Order: sequence, then structure tokens, then C-alpha cells
Amino acid sequence: MYRSHNCGELRIADLGKEVTLSGWVQKGRDLGGLTFVDLRDRYGITQLVFNMDENAELCTQARKLGREFVIQTIGIVKERSSKNPNRPTGDIEIEVTTLQILNESKVPPFTIEDESDGGDDLRMKYRYLDIRRTPIQNNMIFRSKLSLETRKYLDTQGFIEVETPFLIKSTPEGARDFVVPSRLNPGQFYALPQSPQTFKQLLMVAGVDKYYQIVKCFRDEDLRADRQPEFTQIDCEMSYVHIDDILDTFEGLVRHLFVHTLGMDLGDFPRMKYDDAMRLYGSDKPDLRFGMEFVEMNDVAKGHDFSVFDSAELIVGICVKGIAEQYSNKDMKELTEWVQRPNIGAKGLVYVKYQEDGSIKSTIGKFYSDEVLQSWAEKFGAQKGDVLFILSGETDKTRKQLSELRLEMGKRLNLAKPGDFKPLWVMDFPLLEWDEDTARFYAMHHPFTSPKKEDIPHMMTGNHETLKNLKADAYDMVINGAEIGGGSIRIHDRALQAKNFKLLGFTPEEAENQFGFLMGAFEYGAPPHGGLAFGFDRLCAVMNGQSSIRDFIAFPKNNQGRDIMIDAPAEIHDNQLNELYISLNPKGN
Repeated sequence: MYRSHNCGELRIADLGKEVTLSGWVQKGRDLGGLTFVDLRDRYGITQLVFNMDENAELCTQARKLGREFVIQTIGIVKERSSKNPNRPTGDIEIEVTTLQILNESKVPPFTIEDESDGGDDLRMKYRYLDIRRTPIQNNMIFRSKLSLETRKYLDTQGFIEVETPFLIKSTPEGARDFVVPSRLNPGQFYALPQSPQTFKQLLMVAGVDKYYQIVKCFRDEDLRADRQPEFTQIDCEMSYVHIDDILDTFEGLVRHLFVHTLGMDLGDFPRMKYDDAMRLYGSDKPDLRFGMEFVEMNDVAKGHDFSVFDSAELIVGICVKGIAEQYSNKDMKELTEWVQRPNIGAKGLVYVKYQEDGSIKSTIGKFYSDEVLQSWAEKFGAQKGDVLFILSGETDKTRKQLSELRLEMGKRLNLAKPGDFKPLWVMDFPLLEWDEDTARFYAMHHPFTSPKKEDIPHMMTGNHETLKNLKADAYDMVINGAEIGGGSIRIHDRALQAKNFKLLGFTPEEAENQFGFLMGAFEYGAPPHGGLAFGFDRLCAVMNGQSSIRDFIAFPKNNQGRDIMIDAPAEIHDNQLNELYISLNPKGN
């Protein structure tokens, strides 16, 4: 028996017991006649004590233990004279009588502690060591619990879990596919699924009625903190449902997950139209943990000979409460430079300070009288001590820039409190997006999204301007400014689906070649259906107040899509390439 107890289990009630523990050496401390060793496993840390006076040989052996040595000990549970209230096992220690080294360890490349000295690349190269750290293990445990609670809830709602294929057909519409050559079909390729979208719709045609799957998905796209080339979705679909049925079901799922993993009631899930989200926050995933709603100013800011505003398509601002006295001219200059960075792209920043003494300071004071600037305060609901930040330019770009500034001010002022969660449904997305460069429509969500019922006649017969204004039966769940999941009511009629493909630039032959199997299935009694998919990795991160999904994935990729631990992707042998009928030139192109 390697252990009778784990390293987080023993308490004062266990005094006098002979126990066997195994684990890793966290650290050792030599204090003259006594040597202390912290022994760690997944469950916690227990202090071991070796007494030179009672067993010099054993104590000498303990002093030679290095960090991360794997050891087994037998000893008696004793009460600690100097207790550690920060550790569950802090009232006891093990007086060791037997020590066995199970495996020695090289000195680890970084400290295996809660606050490690290892950088991201080093930790990812030695990920198996990084996972030994308590924060990462806690993330893995949380992820496991979240998966279990998801299955529990969906089972009570009548859903069944169905696995769908990983080797499917490439569908270029959307993100780039990862492709897999077929040895048995020379010159042909599978693709790894970006989502099980078409298969779950086929399951609805098949009469499954309520489907779910916690499933790996793959997208060959540029990466960032909340994206990975392979990621996990809670993928769901339901038959004979309207939007309210879906929202109620999956609002219930998220409530269940928060209650059973965090012990927290999320409260109301407000619903906001996409157009309102863009108008008020400049984002389709607004963070509602703080205010600063946008106020549009074209009606009060134009016509005062300030050419920057007079020539702008949109003038819009936010009111930041209580910072007029603490933000100096230097701070304002730094903030202006912040919005002018290339990734934000604003040409400048106008501010109006409403000082505590009643005076008004502004970068545009020579164009606008104090009386006019005071009327702006009334429009914004600004009071003494507040500051207006105003941007102008093209509508879409300006809203996006101000959205970034709003989030930055929320961060600088610590307005988003840890443990505060504000969920939101964003509704009524545009069905189509027009791209000027390619002169064609793209699907806002995906090609299978249904237009709103009242817009179906316009979709079938409408002109270009009408099509730009079509609304979809689509919805996203947002929590704290992060899109947690999204979905829609699906098209289930072949003629309507064919029309949508045509609007998206597919020829009838292309639509049939890529999606004929789905449209053919619609001819055999497809029920009305809809669903959504949650980003499982992102949900884990948001629920734990973290912005990166990496530490909730056991073996993530880096920003270049590489696994630097196993050094993948990597070249393969020429014999494998020959079997797949793939030829590379000397440069690897």
C-alpha cells in the first residue's frame, strides 16, 4: 500500500494514528536537530518531521531530499506545536519512522508553487509540471465538476448525448478548416469540424428531439487569450421550439452551473436587442457590471464651427463619474495617446471636465461656451466631479473605439468587482453582413440561421437595402462582456435554405455539392428546431474571473498554435507523405 491517507486528509482527530503517505517533496527546512519536509499531492500538503536525536540516519536521509522527489513515508500523527491556520492540515504533522524514495527528480525549471516564477512558454513546455501547481489543478477540478453538472442538468431536461463524427467534409464558409488527407481516397480530404452544426440539425430530422454533446471543435484561425485551435463546446439542439423555449432552457442550465459550482444565484437575465447593444455600448457583448452608456451628440455638438465634429458621421461620448479632480492634464494626454494606438485607431479624444468648484475645463472650450457645455452635462446626467469623453468619426469605427475606452476606464477605476456576474441575452442580430471589399453578403452567425418570421417574405423577394436590414432569430448569451454562447432558430425548409445560400453567393451547384445532404434531409419532414452552443473553456474562465482559457485546458497551444511540450505541429516522414499522395518541394511549400 503506497498510502493510507492523502496529504490533505489528516486532522487533529487523527492524533496517534500510524499512517502511510506518498507524494512530492514541496520543500524542506533544516532546523538543527529537526528537519521538516512539506509533502504534497493533489489533495493538499502535510508536514513531515524528522528528529536527529531519535533517528539520525533517517534525518540525514531526509536532508538529502530534493524538490519534487517522489517519496513514501510511514509515521505517527502528532499535534504541531506551531500550527499553520492557512493549511487544512496545519494542526498536525507526521513524525516519520520510515522513509522510502520512490523516484528522484531533477531540479524543476520553475517553482511548483501557487505563484510560480515560470513564464508562459516555460510553463507550457513543462506543462506536466505546471499542472502539479494548485491553481492549475483547481482549474482542472472545476472543469470536471462543470462538465458533470452540465450532464446532470441536461439529463433532467430530457436531452440525450449523441457523438457526431470528427472526420467530415470541408465547408469553406466561416473560419478556416483543419484538413486531413485520406489515404484510401487519394487527392481527397476530410476536415475537422468547426462545430457539429449540420449533424445536430440532421439529428432533429431524425427525431432525436433533444440533443447535446460536450465536444471538441477545431478552427484554424488567429489565436489570442480566449481562442485555441481546438476547443470544447456544450453543443445543444431542440425540436419544436421557439426562442423563448431555448432561452428559458439554457438560462436554466447556466443558473444550475453557477449554483452547483459557485454557490451563486445569477439573478435576472435581461434581454437586449443587438441594435441597442451597439448604440449604447458599441459592442454586441457589453459588460454590464458598470454603467457609462453611450450618449449620441450629433444634435447638440454640430454647427459650432468645430470641423472635427461638423464633418463626423457620429459624435458620441461617455460620462465617467468622479474623476475630474484626480485626472490631471498629464493623465488626459496619456489617455488620448492610449486611444490613438493603432489597435484602437482614434484620431483624438475630446474631454469635458466638470470641476467641483463649478468651473468647466475642456479641450474644445474655444468652440463651445460654458452654457453649451453645461447643457451637455444635463444630456449625460453629469454632475460636479464628472468627465465626459467624446469621440467622433465613422459610426461603426467610433462606436468600437469608444467601447474600448469604456472598458479601459472600467478597468482603471476597478468598477468590475471580482465575483460580480452580470448575464445578458443579446437578441435580434442582423441575418446578413455586407462586405464592401468582396461585394457580397456573409452570414452574421452561420448559413443555417433563420430570419425572423416577419422577415421571411423580404428575404425571398427583397432588394439589396432590404436584405441589409433583415433580422435573424439569433441570440448570444453574454456574461461580464464575454460571449459565452450563441445560437439561433434554424432554417428547416429547403426552399428558404436554398435562397439563403444564393444570397451568400453560392451557385446552386456549390450549395448542392457542399450541403445537398442537409437540404435533401429537409424534404423528409424536418421539424422546426433551434439550439445553441456554449464555449465550455470560456465559461470555465469567466466563472473563475479569468480572461485566458489556457489554464482551463490541460495541454493548450501557444499563440502560434504550437504545442511546445511535444513540439507539434511537426514534419512527417516521406513514406507517410507518399502514402497520402502529398508532395512537398524542398522549401516545404
